[in-house]
Amino acid sequence: MSVWLSLSVSFIALIVSAITAWLTLFRRGQLMMTQPTVVFFGPDGSAFDSGKSKVYLRTLLYCTAKRGFVLESLFLSLQRNESKQNFNIWVYGEKGSLKRGSGLFVPQDGVTFDHHFLLPEDGADFPFLAGAYTLKVFAKAVGQQAPFELMEVKVSIGEGHARSLCEPRTGIYFDWGPDQQTYHPHIQTRHTETPDMKNFLKLIEAQRTT
Repeated sequence: MSVWLSLSVSFIALIVSAITAWLTLFRRGQLMMTQPTVVFFGPDGSAFDSGKSKVYLRTLLYCTAKRGFVLESLFLSLQRNESKQNFNIWVYGEKGSLKRGSGLFVPQDGVTFDHHFLLPEDGADFPFLAGAYTLKVFAKAVGQQAPFELMEVKVSIGEGHARSLCEPRTGIYFDWGPDQQTYHPHIQTRHTETPDMKNFLKLIEAQRTT
């Protein structure tokens, strides 16, 4: 009787060990993305001086497996009515320490970054006109041939906001409202920097001598 009991306990322990090994070492898991807390459409560049459009969002990437997930690349597809454009240049990080996306390890606990998606360097542009937008984020894992859809976000730009976006150095932010489960847009314009004090004094001196 004790022999059968010992064999049963050993067999159960072996099954538990196999399940643990599969969960921690072999199971690949899935890459997941939380609802972006903020989405931005507007010109590229910290001073908003560039005429090229970009999309920015902030989110948490995490993996459902203990072993983590090796992400090769991200890109974004933006569609308005029948117009569609891929933003295939991926830059991520925090303000002041951005880097070109060239692979990222995503642990089970996740990583939170700012993600900037820029237009390809082939002269393409995508003006942000009035209408309903569908934003899709695609990811490609190391060793996989095809990318997969990671997140879909829907926002819209009204006529008034579209007119404001025609102004230079102007972009539109969409802030996520968890209570109403929708995005709230608002316009922001970066003004040009004022002259520094040295140039200001030179200007005053020049006016005095004329």
